[in-house]
Amino acid sequence: MAKNVRLKFIFAAVAVILCFSFGIIPTYAKARELSIGGEPFGLKLYCNGVMITRLDDFESKGKNVCPARESGLRINDVIKSIDGQKTTSNEQTEEIIEASKGKPMKLSVTRENKEIIVSLKAQKDNSNEYRAGMWVRDSCAGIGTISFYDEENGVYGALGHGICDIDTGALIKNSTGEILTADINSVTKSENNRIGSLNGIFTNQTIGTIFENTPTGVYGNLNKRTNKKKYPAADESEVKIGKASLFTTTDGSSPKEYEIEITSICNTQKYSNRNFTVKITDKRLLNKTGGIVQGMSGSPIVQNNKIIGALTHVFLENCREGYGVFIGNML
Repeated sequence: MAKNVRLKFIFAAVAVILCFSFGIIPTYAKARELSIGGEPFGLKLYCNGVMITRLDDFESKGKNVCPARESGLRINDVIKSIDGQKTTSNEQTEEIIEASKGKPMKLSVTRENKEIIVSLKAQKDNSNEYRAGMWVRDSCAGIGTISFYDEENGVYGALGHGICDIDTGALIKNSTGEILTADINSVTKSENNRIGSLNGIFTNQTIGTIFENTPTGVYGNLNKRTNKKKYPAADESEVKIGKASLFTTTDGSSPKEYEIEITSICNTQKYSNRNFTVKITDKRLLNKTGGIVQGMSGSPIVQNNKIIGALTHVFLENCREGYGVFIGNML
């Protein structure tokens, strides 16, 4: 895990870091046919720099200091380069700071989609090491669920919500990565006020790239076709209260179909990922998972032979219920 200013590598499970949109006109959603998802996948997401997750004081010459804060750096800033040298990892960033020996460094930083330049001067701690007083993260990894494949264009959508930093809760922006096949080997069951998880392992087979991490999901290119059943994408007006099907994987890598119920339409805004509420009613799924578990986010939902969206959130106080996102918002 990351260490204050020592900047060690952090590896976090998606099931832990997933936080709890791009709109589309209805005619486009109605016209598009999508291949059903439901399989688990492993993902590796890279920040394209190092993201500041925490600022901390340390003692230097009898005073508490934080050079990063004093320079104007903020939590969620992404450091792209230091003195023209691209920052690629936590360890490398630590080495650059130590090698500066307290000389001013020019940092290229992305903040709220804007590029800024910040001057940072590291200071010695009580161990005579140069520190900046910040924790950073360069990547994350974990397991999620594929929502759909657009085979005509060679792309996929997954998760139904964005991947956020575990410490700050902010969407990890300016990020790219890859997805790999994964196998689920166990399930930690959910209980009210204690959410479980799908547990599994990555394989070494890369099946696609990640080119976008957004509030409505993770998107990227596929390396191969899936030859899976296709469904039309439903317009939001076609989503109705009543029975539906959820496709998800609780063992191995092959999804199964389970009965759920759409209980309300609660938000029709095009940039929302909480558009309707669902309830797990299938006893087979409840026996395996206890309800909705981490890692099921992105499981596609079908109603009246159309893909209407994907599962996104679980209610902490009632783990059998949660939110879903319209497929149009994901598209």
